[in-house]
Amino acid sequence: MKMKKVTAFMMTAALAASVLAGCGSGSGKQVVIYSNADDEAVEAMKETLDANGYEGKYLFQTFGTSELGGKLLAEGKDIEADMVTMSSFYLDSAQEQNNMFLDLTFDYKPLTEFPAFYAPITSQEGAILLNTEMLSENDLDRPESLKDLTKPEYKDLLSVTDIKSSSTAWLLMQALVSEYGEDGAKDVLKGIYENAGAHIESSGSAPLKKIRAGEVAVGFGLRHQAVADKKDGLPVDYVDPKEGNFSLTESVAVIDKKDANPLAMEMAQCIVEKGRSELIKTYPNPIYEGEEADPDNMSAYPKVFPEKLTVSLLERHQELSEECK
Repeated sequence: MKMKKVTAFMMTAALAASVLAGCGSGSGKQVVIYSNADDEAVEAMKETLDANGYEGKYLFQTFGTSELGGKLLAEGKDIEADMVTMSSFYLDSAQEQNNMFLDLTFDYKPLTEFPAFYAPITSQEGAILLNTEMLSENDLDRPESLKDLTKPEYKDLLSVTDIKSSSTAWLLMQALVSEYGEDGAKDVLKGIYENAGAHIESSGSAPLKKIRAGEVAVGFGLRHQAVADKKDGLPVDYVDPKEGNFSLTESVAVIDKKDANPLAMEMAQCIVEKGRSELIKTYPNPIYEGEEADPDNMSAYPKVFPEKLTVSLLERHQELSEECK
């Protein structure tokens, strides 16, 4: 979810002498994989591919969401990658503009409908984050809504992320616009930014890090991370805002290249069929039939934004955010 600068993960070029049982089959040039995924998801996907016969058969490169999205839109089918894992809304926009992805050739059964050209691999929800010790020390009430974060008592004790640099912040923005409309969302967001002050962050994980460190009492971030911290005994808790828990998915897609590497489709299938068991440990929202959520990972107010999520909508909300600073 964070829009980090490009970091390349280069796998060794040695090909396996024989194909392992499971997903892996065939050989040939390495599959180039571009991804905006966080480190935990990247490691889970790489471990899955390596365990199923693909070690040494791919190059994995990670980019920030904005950077990779820009490449997809600008380069289309000419992009170097054979396969991408990316925010689903960017894949939708890239396909609409460039018609650049193949329909997936394997069966998969998500809980909700997705286009034929990508399959979801993770889903993340937003929530209010709390440091319980800081709340007590500062005699602060637990907020119940995002609007509560505008109260004077949270001045300089609140951390949020800038939507220009992190799609995590879009989860907050969707909740505000959905509940209050764009004009009302501006009023609330101005108050949130005023209270956050120097704690408006460029990384989606930064508010939680500040919560953990006791630098702030309240923040906004990814719900599943706060659930895990609470289970681990940290003084971290979470609140499902009354405006709603909105979510974003990341998905895998295969580029429709003239000389398509057949291993790309196989690897996409492998990640979906074999990788979810590992990915769901970190990203616990169920997205496929047969997956079940721990009760702690079931949010109180799951909602879907009324408009289709697109790059143009993101840009509109980024402009709205800038007007509130």
